[in-house]
Amino acid sequence: MMKGVEELSAKDDQRRSSSPEGTPGMRHEAWLYEAYPDGRVRCHLCGHHCWISEGKEGVCRVRKNVGGSLYTLSYGQIISQHIDPIEKKPLYHFYPGTTAYSIATLGCNFRCRWCQNWQISQIEQGQRLAVDREVTPEQIVAAAQYAGSRSIAYTYTEPTIFFEYAYDIARLAQATGLANVYVTNGYMSEDMLSVLRLYLDAANVDLKAFREKTYQRYVGARLQPVLDSLVKMKQLGIWLEVTTLVIPGLNDDPGELRDVATFVVQELGSDTPWHISRFFPTYQMTDRPPTPVKTLRRAREIGLEEGLRHIYVGNVLEPGSNDTACSTCGRALIRRYGYAVSIEGIQDGCCVDCGTTVAGVGMTGD
Repeated sequence: MMKGVEELSAKDDQRRSSSPEGTPGMRHEAWLYEAYPDGRVRCHLCGHHCWISEGKEGVCRVRKNVGGSLYTLSYGQIISQHIDPIEKKPLYHFYPGTTAYSIATLGCNFRCRWCQNWQISQIEQGQRLAVDREVTPEQIVAAAQYAGSRSIAYTYTEPTIFFEYAYDIARLAQATGLANVYVTNGYMSEDMLSVLRLYLDAANVDLKAFREKTYQRYVGARLQPVLDSLVKMKQLGIWLEVTTLVIPGLNDDPGELRDVATFVVQELGSDTPWHISRFFPTYQMTDRPPTPVKTLRRAREIGLEEGLRHIYVGNVLEPGSNDTACSTCGRALIRRYGYAVSIEGIQDGCCVDCGTTVAGVGMTGD
């Protein structure tokens, strides 16, 4: 039987202190898994639901079966810490103009050929995971407070796979008034979201394509679990924004882009921001050119035609392409110049001209 949330919480101190002999870095028993009499375990953290034999790791390579129990290898093993504008996540309708204390550990449950952070997300077989020091959740929260950040962002790599660590941080962060943000591929399980829901305030989900074959061939995953996670997060009241990196010859067909926009409107709501970003050759995908700007313009037109009210074009320098406008009267509410933000048309969460409520969280204009 999979351990329940109450049991996990009750055994938190024991989980923190456990460290199987001869397994450096494995200090924390994982959550959300089932143990079987034959020694195998089944992880229920993400959409892969990996069956893991003794001594083996899951797809993410940071969760390992040791003696019939599942351990997370990345707890506290911070590989990246930065203070970022919240707009860099990108989140444009979540406390705009504030900063997010951003952290990551090694690893990912995807194998995207165009990964921009592949140096820290793509773990080689046998790669050492432990870093020089373990950073405690308390230290992360204290650092975020010292930096004056409004939120903590779990980002750069896939936060789902360092769930236990993120959970412990998020719980402490919420108690101090800090918000919690995931920048994610959306491949988490419903079980995981059910546990994290009380502490996750917002997420930007990378919807990489809208074709199953693209996910299978280029990502090593499936499309449906991502769509399911988006719908579930919406139901849980988590503020959502969606990003699609538009790649020539892979997901730039107008029909596919229209399918993405239609899904966002029908399942997540027309006020859900859609970030369409320009691709540049990187990692294992250097055989394609950068996305033509005209393709991004057409994608934006398609989104507007389908009823989306807030569409942003990333990785291009086009005046107004990242401004937030009133969905009723068109008044410019937030102007963005790179990561410089000017809030000029919002008062008490409403457009100063027509009074329309501005969709989002923390859109006060204060």
